[in-house]
Amino acid sequence: GGSATAASEESASRDTAAASGKHYLCGYCAAFTNIAVTFPIQKVLFRQQLYGLRTQDAVRQLRRDGLRTLYRGILPPLMQKTTTLALMFGLYAALAGTTEAVLTPFERVQTLLQDYKHHDKFTNTYQAFKVLKAYGMREYYRGLVPILLRNGPSNVLFFGLRGPIKQCLPEATSYSTHMVNDFICGGLLGAVLGFLFFPVNVVKTRMQAQIGGEFQSFSKVLVKIWLERDRKLIHLFRGAHLNYHRSVLSWGIINATYEFLL
Repeated sequence: GGSATAASEESASRDTAAASGKHYLCGYCAAFTNIAVTFPIQKVLFRQQLYGLRTQDAVRQLRRDGLRTLYRGILPPLMQKTTTLALMFGLYAALAGTTEAVLTPFERVQTLLQDYKHHDKFTNTYQAFKVLKAYGMREYYRGLVPILLRNGPSNVLFFGLRGPIKQCLPEATSYSTHMVNDFICGGLLGAVLGFLFFPVNVVKTRMQAQIGGEFQSFSKVLVKIWLERDRKLIHLFRGAHLNYHRSVLSWGIINATYEFLL
């Protein structure tokens, strides 16, 4: 009897490990698909967050930079997002959000590579990491506070609301309608969360665009941006509409791809 129980427990733990591994892999593939498709949109958005530009001005700026630099900076998010989404779907919620923060250096380097002001300083991920190394370990983690403020709560909300939102949608009767529902559910949720946490991302982008110098607090940077943008809340949300549409696409792709692969 004892050996049978032990065997069944071992089998159950193997199944759990396999299922967990599948969650990680599906999250990884979902992230890869999403980054490849939406990176240029993200780049326009990044310029808006950093410089408070209107969409057409940000697009014009990217056009001036040329096609050659359009995908510059894609390696860090590919490395970071594939890992974080694998963790997100593998570990779930707050734990994943906090674990993701360990990968802040990738987000940090992505910010630098996307900022045209740094184009002459470095041309690739390795170079950017090397430049930051001279400033010490802490420099890699500049902007960590807004990342923690964003990741933990948004992951909890995403996983907490994903199921209930899907239940509100018309019942899926086929494979394709299941995918459509997953896309809508993930897209809407991601877009709303992206909108809610948009000012946090604006602060993060500003913090991470700096190399060296004082490490300013989240509140100090927020106040600085607030004053720069004429104390208008709407200016803090400049680029939020594009972010909303990108998030619908991004999180729709992520959720649908994840569920499809699962």
